[in-house]
Amino acid sequence: MTEQTRFDLPQDRMPTSWFNIMPSIVQAGMQPLPPLHPATKEPVGPADLLPLFPEALILQEVSTDEWIDIPGAVLDVYRLWRPSPLQRAVRLEQALQTPARIYYKYEGVSPAGSHKPNTAIAQVHYNKEAGTKRIATETGAGQWGSAVSMACAFFGIDCQVFMVKASYEQKPYRRVFMETFGAEVVASPSPTTQAGKNILEENPQSTGSLGIAISEAVETAATSGGSIKYALGSVLNHVLLHQTVIGLEAKAQMELAGDTPDVVIGCVGGGSNYAGLAYPFMADRLSGSKPAMRFLATEPAACPTLTKGTFAYDYGDTAGMAPMVPMYTLGHTFVPAPVHAGGLRYHGDAPSLSLLVHGGHMEAAAYTQNDVFEAAIQFAKTEGIVAAPESAHAIRGAINEAVAARDANEERVILFNLSGHGAFDMQAYDDYLHGRLPEIEFDAAAEENALSQLPDVPPIA
Repeated sequence: MTEQTRFDLPQDRMPTSWFNIMPSIVQAGMQPLPPLHPATKEPVGPADLLPLFPEALILQEVSTDEWIDIPGAVLDVYRLWRPSPLQRAVRLEQALQTPARIYYKYEGVSPAGSHKPNTAIAQVHYNKEAGTKRIATETGAGQWGSAVSMACAFFGIDCQVFMVKASYEQKPYRRVFMETFGAEVVASPSPTTQAGKNILEENPQSTGSLGIAISEAVETAATSGGSIKYALGSVLNHVLLHQTVIGLEAKAQMELAGDTPDVVIGCVGGGSNYAGLAYPFMADRLSGSKPAMRFLATEPAACPTLTKGTFAYDYGDTAGMAPMVPMYTLGHTFVPAPVHAGGLRYHGDAPSLSLLVHGGHMEAAAYTQNDVFEAAIQFAKTEGIVAAPESAHAIRGAINEAVAARDANEERVILFNLSGHGAFDMQAYDDYLHGRLPEIEFDAAAEENALSQLPDVPPIA
């Protein structure tokens, strides 16, 4: 009998509600801290967020409900690709000669090629309902910008994307992809905003960062008089909430496979794809029903927020226009080296994910570019998928876990999120295959300088 390796859900089993981890965090004895206003340093209220977000998303941001219904218009678009497949990586297992069983949830099947449409569709829907005519946003490697561009085309809203300059130059076809959906794409830092001008005056050759691009998009929305809203691709509660369709599907698919993960793995820039997979499983750990289940967040060694950052209040953007949130941070002025995993080049992390790491419920590991691409090549040669550089960090983590299981001669069930394909990342693979991929060292001095500029608020206990 042939062993089943792919586990699909019918469309009538697609989740109809998003899962909110915050009640589980509170019940586990961890106390989330409020975001602070960048000017007053007082807790942010809903009115403070209205210049940036529609009311429906603000209510989701602060919701204490465990389940939030997915609107029918969002479900209609989700059905273009959801439920996404869960695959067992049998060929990779065989190549590693490991007793571990490796599963991956593949989000690269979405039209935009990653997990990002799960929240882009939702955010643009709520903006359309609120009468928004134009959305400004940022993108690193281009996955988020691609998703928002597509969503705006579906709902008839104009879109402007500030794309980190390093990725703008490395990935020209991501720009073309966004422009195909009608988006205006601007290399960041740009001379079109005061935040961009300030960065360029200080360093005309700046390669940009997600923090800078966020500053430009936030400024564009905040100074528009309400005609433009802002959409964020990660970090905030409502963004992570929308991504939980991944983990909800994966739980049902793991039941079809007759397995329960021992370790759940994902790459982390701001944290949305990993939270989307992990949080429905994390609820079982926090409730005590699966206390031994492990969670591993993977990140680039050039931007090791969780492994070398500080847990503190910091601005979500470089210019200090966004609210201050409690998170692991390298400092909002830290500009990571231009590694190919552009979507992971962010100085901070989601507050909820940071709290779980701080509370000992989640581990973190950082890998160098060449280690990551070595894993990506092995995955491509065994499973046939060329992964995005960001997603390849999760592959590296999964392979390391499988090798550890082999060395210990123990069974281990590994689940990871393959958050996107690498079809637009061929330059990165070309650089690796021809020995042009530099092994970039983390700049500890730059972090020390950036941390010295953390906002002047009481430290987190």
